[in-house]
Amino acid sequence: MKIFSVDQIRQADKYTIERQNISSDELMERAGKVAFEWIQRQLGDSKVRIHVFCGIGNNGGDGLVVARYLINFGYSVTIHVVNFSDHRSEDFLTNFDRIKEINIWPELLTQTSDLPEILPNEIVIDAIFGIGFNRPALAWVAKLIKHINESMTFVLSIDIPSGMYMDKTTIGLEVIKADYTLSFQFPKLVFTLPSTGTYSRYWQVLNIGLDPEYISKEKPLAVFVDKFQALQRYQPRDKFSHKGTFGHALIIGGSYGKIGAILMCSEAALHAGAGLVSVFTPQCGYQIIQSSLPEAMVVTDSHHAHIQHIHYEINPTVIGIGPGMGMHDTTVKAFSNFIKKNDSPLVIDADGLNILAEHQELLVYIKGKAVLTPHPKELERLIGPWKDDFDMLDKMKEFSKQHQLIILVKGAHTITIYEDQMYVNSTGNPGMATAGSGDVLTGLISGLIAQGYSLLDATVLGVYIHGRAGDLAVLRSGVEALTATDIIDFTGDAFLDLIQIKQPEANSTDQNPKQ
Repeated sequence: MKIFSVDQIRQADKYTIERQNISSDELMERAGKVAFEWIQRQLGDSKVRIHVFCGIGNNGGDGLVVARYLINFGYSVTIHVVNFSDHRSEDFLTNFDRIKEINIWPELLTQTSDLPEILPNEIVIDAIFGIGFNRPALAWVAKLIKHINESMTFVLSIDIPSGMYMDKTTIGLEVIKADYTLSFQFPKLVFTLPSTGTYSRYWQVLNIGLDPEYISKEKPLAVFVDKFQALQRYQPRDKFSHKGTFGHALIIGGSYGKIGAILMCSEAALHAGAGLVSVFTPQCGYQIIQSSLPEAMVVTDSHHAHIQHIHYEINPTVIGIGPGMGMHDTTVKAFSNFIKKNDSPLVIDADGLNILAEHQELLVYIKGKAVLTPHPKELERLIGPWKDDFDMLDKMKEFSKQHQLIILVKGAHTITIYEDQMYVNSTGNPGMATAGSGDVLTGLISGLIAQGYSLLDATVLGVYIHGRAGDLAVLRSGVEALTATDIIDFTGDAFLDLIQIKQPEANSTDQNPKQ
C-alpha cells in the first residue's frame, strides 16, 4: 500500500474528479458516506450521544457529511462548527447548507464561546483540521482541542487527528489524541513515526475510490508493507530443489557470556529457509551451539572468549555478523581485517554496527553489498543525532545514497530505506521489545539472502515475517512474556500465514496496535 505526500493526495483527488467526471463535492460525499458506514457498523443501534466538531475547510465538510448521515439514520448528534476563520471552503458551505435543509442548526464556536460539555460516555468525531494544516492552531482552538483530549470520551478523527502536521512533528502543540482515525485511501506516514504515531491509538484506511491509474503510476513517498506487499516478494520453492539451492549462510559473532545472541541468529537463519548455516564463534561457543542447534556447522576462533581472527574455508552466500560479538580490541581488529577482504553480501548488526560507527573509514569496503539493522541508538552512532523523526529519515536516505547501503531502523513500524525508497512495516507488537529480538531479525534477513533474494527484498520480507511471527507468538504468551525464541518458533507460522491468501474488505484496511 502506498503512502503519499499532501501534494500527491491532492493530485489524486484532482485526477479522480477529472477522470470520473464528478465534482469535488461528490467526492466529499463519497468519502463522508464511507466513513459513516464504518461508524454505523461499530455503533449498530446505540443511542450514545455524538459530538461532531467540524472546521470550516474540506475536513470540516467531510465531518458535516458524516453528521448528516448519522442524523438521517436516527443517531443523537450535536454539530459544533469551529469558526476559526472568515474563509470557508466551497464544499464546506455546500454541506453546511444541506445540514440546515434538514432543520439542524449547528452550534457555532468562536473565541468567545464557552467550551461545550462533553461527558465520558459520549463520542466525539473530530473533523476540525485536515491534511493541509501547517501552522499552530489559534489559542482558543488549541484550548478546545485540549478540552476534547481531557474529556475522557472516545474520539474518532476523520482522515487525520486535528492539529497534526503531515510532514513535520508537532512537539509542544495541542493535537487531538484520537482513539481511532479513519484515513481516506492511504495510510499517513505520521501514523507510523514514534513522535507522531501516539496521536492515533488505532487507525484504518478507507477506500474512497480515488483514481486507480494515478495511484498505480505515481511514485510514493513510502510503501506500507502489508501482507500483499510482502507476498509480492515471496519466492515459492521448486519441487526439485535441494539444500544447495537455498544457499549457505555464515553467522559470525558471539563472545563469552553472549553466545545466545549468535545461537538465536543462526537458528533464525535456518527457520528463514537457508539451505546450510555455519557459525563462526569463539571456542567458548562450540559446545553450546553444537548441542543446541545440531543443524548448524560450527567453526571456532583460536581464542576461547572472543573473536580475534576471522578465518574459514567455506564460500558463504551471505554473512551475518555482529550479534554478541563484543568490542574487544582484537575483535575490532579482526572485524576490520575481515571487512577489507570480504566479497560476500553482509547483514551487519549489534557490535558490528558499533565498530562501523567508530571506524567509518570501513564503510567504503561494504559499499553496495550490505544491510545494516540498527536500533535507534545504534543508528544515532552511525549517522549522528537528528532533530526529529523526519530529520532522521532524511539522514538515513543521505547515508544510504552515500554508501549504497540498505539501512533500517527498528521500532514499532520498522522502516527500511534504500536511497530514496522507503518501506514502512505493518507487523509487530510491543512484546518484541525484548532481548535477542534483533538477533533473530538479522538471522531471518541473512537466511533469505542465502536463498537468492535481493538484499532489498530480503530485508523488506524479513522485517515483515519477523513482526508477523511476533504477532502470532504474542497470542499465546502475551506481550510481557514474549521472548526472542518465541519469535523463532512462530516463524514457520508466519510464512504459512503469508501464503494463505484472504482478500481484504472492499473498502478498508485495519491497522490496530497488537496486544
